[in-house]
Amino acid sequence: MTASPGSTIRVGNCSGYYGDRLSAMREMLDPSTSSGNKGLDYLTGDYLAELTMLILGRDRMKDESLGYAKTFVRQMTESMALAKERGVRIVANAGGLNPAGLAAKLREIAESQGLSIVIAHVEGDDLLDRADEFSFGDVMTANAYLGAFGIAAALQGGADVVVTGRVTDASVVVGPAIAHFGWGRDDLDQLAGAVVAGHVIECGTQATGGNFSGFTNVDMSTPLGFPIAEIAEDGSVVITKHEGTGGAVTVDTVTAQLVYEVGGPSYLGPDVSTRLDTMNLTQEGPDRVAITGVVGEPPPATTKVCLNAFGGFRNSVEFLLTGLDIPEKAELIQRQMETALAAGKAPETVEWQLDRTDTPDPATQAQATSLLRCHVKSASPDPVGRSFSDAAIQLALASYPGFSVTRPPSAGTPYGVYRPAYVPQSEVPHVVVHPDGRREEIPPPRVAQNGRVEPAETGHIAPLAVVPRGDWVGETVRAPLGRLAYARSGDKGGDANIGVWIPADHPARADAYAWLAGFLDQATVRELIREAAMLDVEIHPLPNLAAVNIVIRGLLGEGVASSTRLDPQAKGVGEWLRARDCAIPASLLPDAIAEAAL
Repeated sequence: MTASPGSTIRVGNCSGYYGDRLSAMREMLDPSTSSGNKGLDYLTGDYLAELTMLILGRDRMKDESLGYAKTFVRQMTESMALAKERGVRIVANAGGLNPAGLAAKLREIAESQGLSIVIAHVEGDDLLDRADEFSFGDVMTANAYLGAFGIAAALQGGADVVVTGRVTDASVVVGPAIAHFGWGRDDLDQLAGAVVAGHVIECGTQATGGNFSGFTNVDMSTPLGFPIAEIAEDGSVVITKHEGTGGAVTVDTVTAQLVYEVGGPSYLGPDVSTRLDTMNLTQEGPDRVAITGVVGEPPPATTKVCLNAFGGFRNSVEFLLTGLDIPEKAELIQRQMETALAAGKAPETVEWQLDRTDTPDPATQAQATSLLRCHVKSASPDPVGRSFSDAAIQLALASYPGFSVTRPPSAGTPYGVYRPAYVPQSEVPHVVVHPDGRREEIPPPRVAQNGRVEPAETGHIAPLAVVPRGDWVGETVRAPLGRLAYARSGDKGGDANIGVWIPADHPARADAYAWLAGFLDQATVRELIREAAMLDVEIHPLPNLAAVNIVIRGLLGEGVASSTRLDPQAKGVGEWLRARDCAIPASLLPDAIAEAAL
């Protein structure tokens, strides 16, 4: 398809994860359920995460015909005819570990409904058969992140529906833009702009007010609308949503997604390295945010591979400790449990976590109660199975006063361990399988010289003003950091990231950001988030977004499937950070908050 001068494409999203709102595909396609729908050119969905690949791996072990997102099949069964009627083409990574199987299933559905639908799939990401070659070890899944040019080739070949295995989340949006505008490998700025569009809308309603620190300023009374990216030929983007749907699209809701699950300023991908420190955000109108000026650089020589391995078996029990002498009660049950476990087949790992959720002079029993968690792991099921459950329950009348558990321990369950690997892009096949069976090889990109991505030219980056911690002149007050800044956090394997930024409507945003960027150094982050005290902490300023991105290496151990944290995906870490009291310049806080804190 050749773009007409000044043309744009409208690319919607209907899924941010495996298990998202089933009705979203129809809502995005059907004007009767989305008033003001101006129509879409493409509808995309992101169904894959590191944990999802493990879930799909277990499905495939039970039935080799599976390994794809079954909820996508349900959505397509209901909406495939409507998409064809509306002329909307669908691109999704729902193929998971079996994109060929998903494509075949969709053809069955189309035939049963009497539809003439052209369905292609993209494969090559599954490297499990080459695990020994790449020294991956004993793994259940091994999937490389492919780029968007295979999707583009499938669309240019006439596909109405393209399903993929593991591509980057943004690729399902970048592929349609490449196909429509005819971009090549060297159109790096345009590709980077589309990557940003894909990154914003890939998580669905997180771009329209979901999981947003400023939710009290958003209309949450009706289901949130899913986002739409209007992409122009030059790579500029407008983020919006269907009229009449819930939520909002603002500079802050978009910023929240831009800083979500990223690392440094250079956002590496197989097609382009996108400079997150170069873009500009502008509120164009109600529910319309423009993103311009994104700079792209050559991609790295390697691409990431998502590896999931069998980690062993795990179990846990949660004791309720109520009233006085909480530390002594915790010490007693811990000693009794470990003695009982040592008498039998002891687990290899026993981990204790005491959360002091009790308060002085509690008005309710809940306010008098703390939680003590015991997590156990073992290579075999027996040490974390019946013997562990018996050890906990047989102490019910022989331990601390007020003994209680939130639920009886269940049988031990298997868990997975995630880790990334990196392989040369030239070693990863990237193949489009067209409906007639023809296989089209997608050549690898030209990569950054010596495999390195150099920093962007300083002319592309907004100037950084920082006031080092302790150098602020003026009165400070103790107040929660969240009274000044918003935050969003998430997981990347075993690491956590926290994006913190100054709201767009702050009357002194530049000054507030100068203070924030100076305040949030490594020492301060370790002080405020005590779990990070012994971990590697990275701080990345993003002055163009008035943001600071924090990466805490290893906070989540070996990934969400293995983590024993209360919040294994770090989704609440940003809100925890916002709740911490800090010495904040009074002049930067709203008057009512500053006066109350004095």
